[in-house]
Amino acid sequence: MAMADRASLPLAVHVASAAPHEVTLVDATLQARCVAAVPARLIGDKAYDSDALDTSLQAHGIELIAPHRGHRVKPPTQDGRPRRRYRRRWKIERLFSWLFRYRRLTVRYAYHLDNFLAFVHLAGALILLKRCL
Repeated sequence: MAMADRASLPLAVHVASAAPHEVTLVDATLQARCVAAVPARLIGDKAYDSDALDTSLQAHGIELIAPHRGHRVKPPTQDGRPRRRYRRRWKIERLFSWLFRYRRLTVRYAYHLDNFLAFVHLAGALILLKRCL
């Protein structure tokens, strides 16, 4: 999982196995951020439509913007105004595109999770250097 700012620069990266759901990894990704400030908004896809995640993020002062799933039983919690920001989700997809330019990350040659995370951090640092200099 990764977090990016409005310029698609990486703010946080968290690596885990494929078994846990994305909603359970949000807190660990927030703890892994490299900036002190907490983001004002978190934009996610339909998998992030969880009332428990919404309340835990509101406790941190973060607004969750995610479209509702089609089989949602509870009434909607968002109207159309905040969800217009969902159109900006392409910025995180652009970050993943930049990360997957590095073949070592695409194929995942590293067997150990720590080695793979080190290469993700290295790729993120290269992206930051390329965009900021």
